[in-house]
Amino acid sequence: MNKLDTNYKNTWCPGCGNFGILVAFKNAILNEDLNKMAIVSGIGCHAKIVDYINVNSFYSLHGRGIPAAEGIKLANPEMKVIAFSGDGDSLDEGISHLIHAAKRNADITVILHNNRLFALTTGQFTAVSIEGFKGKSTPMGAPESPLNPLELMLASNATFIARSYSGNIKHLEETFKRAIAHKGFSIVEVIEPCVSFLNTTEFYNKATYVLKDDKLESREEALKKIREWNYEENGEKIPLGVFYEVSKESFCERVLINKKEETVEQVLEELI
Repeated sequence: MNKLDTNYKNTWCPGCGNFGILVAFKNAILNEDLNKMAIVSGIGCHAKIVDYINVNSFYSLHGRGIPAAEGIKLANPEMKVIAFSGDGDSLDEGISHLIHAAKRNADITVILHNNRLFALTTGQFTAVSIEGFKGKSTPMGAPESPLNPLELMLASNATFIARSYSGNIKHLEETFKRAIAHKGFSIVEVIEPCVSFLNTTEFYNKATYVLKDDKLESREEALKKIREWNYEENGEKIPLGVFYEVSKESFCERVLINKKEETVEQVLEELI
């Protein structure tokens, strides 16, 4: 039994993209100090991942995983904090938290499980669902165009923006390592199939490709690559990699390190 394994029974559907995310994340943190790491989840299929990893963990409310992760980081600045979230969790209920965490450069990593629907509640559409998607809440087809979450993150001044695919374990693992090592706000969008309600496995296997020259040098180049697919299934390839990475003072540094003469408790009292 791996030190990261737990005794919880895995209840994801066979073939779910979350299995790839679980394996890649465990591989990515094998050499980390697990006593200085915490993982947080919201509500949804993605959230079960905290049951399957033997690391400090916290279940939050729907869409509230990111502020919980920010609070953990502020109270424990030495911790590496990773927030797992679904597309419905962070792009519908929790979208304001996602935007503000990126804007303030919170020193956390967000892993966005993106299967483009609410899977746990059996297939309602989300902000990134395909236009025309027929699910429980849109039996006549979703009337809205989908949001591009990484374009939103670039506009929100996130300092590390990446995309990977649950079917490419090695790339996913390396991307997680880079995101966790980044000082400041990092987000990895993981596109994944929901085999029960929107099985995109064959499409993603054919359409995804890894950027040869990732960590693009300018916002303009990053935006161009982020928009290359733009969630329209029109034959365009889907790039995977790190689209944008810059170094910038984190929110935690601004709040705590610049107030070295004060204790963490005193600073938190001021914030409250």
